[in-house]
Amino acid sequence: MSLPHLPNISRRSLLGGGCAALLPMLSGCSAPVPAMRIGSIVFPGYETLFLARELGLLDARRVRMIELLANTDTLRALAAGQLEAAALTLDELMTARADGVDLRAVLVFDVSAGADVVLAKAPVTLQTLHGKRVAVEDGAMGAVMLSALLKAASLTPDQIHKVPMTLDRSEALFHSPEVDLVVTAEPWAARLEKGGARRIFDSNAIPGRIVDVLAVRANALQTFGPALRHLLAGHFVAQKILRESVSRATPLMAARLQTPAAEVASLYRGLQLPELEQNRTMLAHGGAIDRTAQELQQVMLEAGLLPASTLAEAVADTRYLPI
Repeated sequence: MSLPHLPNISRRSLLGGGCAALLPMLSGCSAPVPAMRIGSIVFPGYETLFLARELGLLDARRVRMIELLANTDTLRALAAGQLEAAALTLDELMTARADGVDLRAVLVFDVSAGADVVLAKAPVTLQTLHGKRVAVEDGAMGAVMLSALLKAASLTPDQIHKVPMTLDRSEALFHSPEVDLVVTAEPWAARLEKGGARRIFDSNAIPGRIVDVLAVRANALQTFGPALRHLLAGHFVAQKILRESVSRATPLMAARLQTPAAEVASLYRGLQLPELEQNRTMLAHGGAIDRTAQELQQVMLEAGLLPASTLAEAVADTRYLPI
């Protein structure tokens, strides 16, 4: 798909004339900082940011949510400088770094423990995967899941037929004659399973491997630090409301997730949602994110998903978490 036009917010003029005209008199004058642009696909783990927006916790002059269809689009927008930050899997962050986009993880949204799944049409099973057509997103998460699936089935990549897709097409492709299986996630997984799709593999088999983070361009951290702290504070308030007042949160989330409000909570099965102190521990130097990045790097290098190490610089940054 073509990316939406993502312009910077208009700069306000100073006394009707603009800062440049007054530079001789006001040597300290600077243009106002535009809104920080954050990209995200529809995924339950990321929805706390949109819930925070719906609850009025986010100032649109400071942060702007950009909704995209696939993380491949998100990565392109980051590379093009059309976003300052994005919700990504940790392996996608590492792929972007390998491509020259220096990103830092400042928040852990969730850890997948069954939320990423491989769904098959009957009578396909893990034991009969040979020669089957597998629809999978042509990105890092899809590649990591496919690699783990093939390992579990004792197959090599040339023993299945890969069908590229984006997650938003999971249902359409599954119901078409083009594929036998899809590698997908919530909310599409729940709808497909309700319609009879069979779960033959999920992220429970690779514990801690798929982690969703808020990734920020390193060169944007200083400029957008206050906006980032504002955003993360909103996230944790929204997370608390989702955890403690489901009836208040889910009606605000149902439309974006294309799921009845009464079923929104079920989309969080298989997702662990770290709270503030857990985030602090996971993002600390030598913590879970550093360790997972090291493990992922080895897996991705062996699978040819990374051209070289991406860990010369720090992966995580705790400075923007609420105090």
